[in-house]
Amino acid sequence: MSRTTITLPSTLLDELMSEIHAKSKTDAVITAIRDEIRMKKQERIKAMAGNMDFTTSADRLRHGDRRLG
Repeated sequence: MSRTTITLPSTLLDELMSEIHAKSKTDAVITAIRDEIRMKKQERIKAMAGNMDFTTSADRLRHGDRRLG
């Protein structure tokens, strides 16, 4: 883990800690960063909707796995 010093408005940090019920400032900031990364990944996935070409049919995907019987 790396150590970083940042300046944050105390009201913003207090509100964040209250909203996510964080036990510490560090936990609050880590949670906020993880949530932001997750949301950005979801946005990228949503942006790909309708842009992907499938080489296998839906039937084959559903029924082609021999392990499923």
